[in-house]
This record gives sequence, structure tokens and C-alpha cells, in this order.
Amino acid sequence: MSDTDSFINEVNEEVRRDRLFGLLKKYGWIGVLAVILIVGGAAWNEYRKASIRAEAEALGDGMLAALSDSDAAERLDALEQLAPESPAARAVVAMLTASTAQENEKTAQAVAELTAIAVDGDVPEVYRQIAGFKALTLQGDTLDAETRKQQFEALANAGSPLRLLALEQIALIDVAEGATEAAIERYQTILQDAAVTSDLQQRALQVIVALGGTPDLENLPAVGN
Repeated sequence: MSDTDSFINEVNEEVRRDRLFGLLKKYGWIGVLAVILIVGGAAWNEYRKASIRAEAEALGDGMLAALSDSDAAERLDALEQLAPESPAARAVVAMLTASTAQENEKTAQAVAELTAIAVDGDVPEVYRQIAGFKALTLQGDTLDAETRKQQFEALANAGSPLRLLALEQIALIDVAEGATEAAIERYQTILQDAAVTSDLQQRALQVIVALGGTPDLENLPAVGN
């Protein structure tokens, strides 16, 4: 390589270094900001996870402490003090509160707790259906039969996890109204459903016989517990 070529290479290298330093001076803050954002984001994510975990642990401790009290009134008071933030946790606490309120013979409060969950769009659908179902079962003396039947029918739609239990409640309303044939037909439907549990199937058999019907025992599905 000639001295001229060597000199040109050195000049080019120097120019590249000058350009690099110039770019770093001009845009280096972007890299620093990117690093800060990455590190800060990771730290925030860990903080958020820790906060969620701490909140869940605190709620769990509060629920256990409340439920461990032997006095029903004290349990109710302790559950009412809990303030869960997540919709699912709110639903669980409300159901526990409703159950304890019922134990304290405060049915109206229990219904109010359950209804609030049933209409809360932020709560997962399965919790809403359970709350609505339980609220209806508590209103046998305060809500007319036709309204209860309509609402149970909404829960008896195909795909609902409470479909058969809702159908059983409708059959019980039929029995109370003297619609024996309709009740037997509903219980026969329950009896033959592939999703029926052993307890529910047994209840259906007993009620059909008690109503003077003959259970259809052909091709009964295998049942679980």
C-alpha cells in the first residue's frame, strides 16, 4: 500500500470517528432514554406484580380471619370491612357476605349483595350467574312465581353451567302451582341429561315417584358426583 493510500485510509477513519462522536452527541440521549425506559418498565412490572400479590395475600388473610370467627354477627361485620379491588375477588367476598347475612337472618341484605354481583358487568359471567341464581332462591316468599320462573328460565339456557339447577327450580315452582305434569316432564328432562350429577339425578327420581309419575329409566346417562 502506498503512503498516499495509507494517508487516505487514516483520514477516512478519522472522519468516521468524528461522525460517530457527532451522532452520539446529537442522538445519544435517545439511547440513554431507551435504557431508562426499559429498566423503569421492568421495575414497574415487578412492583405491580408485588402489589397484586400483596393485595391478594392481604385479602386472603382478611377472609380467613373473618370466617374463623365463631360468632355469625362478628363474621358478617368482618366481611363487610373487606374491600377487594378485582371483580372476581369482589364477587367471592360478596357471596360469602350474603351467606353470612342469611345465617344472621338478614335475607334482604343477602339478596342485595348477590343482586349487585349479578348485574355487575365487570364480574366474570359464571360468578354473575351463580349470584343471580342464589338471589332468586332466597326470594321465594317475596318475589312472585312468574317473575322467578322467567328469571330461572334465563339461567336454564343451553350452555349455562346452572342450566339443570335452574330447571329444577322451575319444576319446583310448577309443583307449588299444582302443574304436576309439567313438573314431571321437567324432571324427566333433568334425569336424561348427560350433564346431570348423581345427587340431582337422585332428587329427580324421588320427586317423579312422589308426584305419581314413572321415571324413564332407559338409557340413563352415567353420572358423576
